[in-house]
Amino acid sequence: MNIENAQVQMRKGILEFCILHIISRGEIYASDMLDELTSARIMVVEGTLYPLLTRLKNAGLLDYKWVESTSGPPRKYYMLTELGRNSLEALNETWQELADSVRMIIDSRNGNGNGAGKASTPVQPVPVAPAPVTAGPPASTPNLDIVLPEPKQPQ
Repeated sequence: MNIENAQVQMRKGILEFCILHIISRGEIYASDMLDELTSARIMVVEGTLYPLLTRLKNAGLLDYKWVESTSGPPRKYYMLTELGRNSLEALNETWQELADSVRMIIDSRNGNGNGAGKASTPVQPVPVAPAPVTAGPPASTPNLDIVLPEPKQPQ
């Protein structure tokens, strides 16, 4: 297992969730979003943000407005739509369930939960990505979501 690759995939999987959270606080300029994501070490590549914003806009989860700037061209400010707020609420619930489940597994492995086994070395918590937002038609941008195989149906 390539640890660095796994870490990158975890960050990519949680990126849409983080973007929706940032926008939920109020109208925001993409550059400010990028600064926050970069300082939180969630994303360091600028080229990743704009395709995601386009995909979220096409899915109806966010909208934008142009605002005149005194120091240059107009700026595009993003805000959540009603669908975006509802989706974020559902993702928050999913995140909490996943975080609780991962915590239960980690605590169990460390002998702090219901499991019997104890890890020989401490296990560090790992971020867990919520299910990707998939409303609307597929975007022409690269897919950064982690896709799991469909469960097999009983025969």
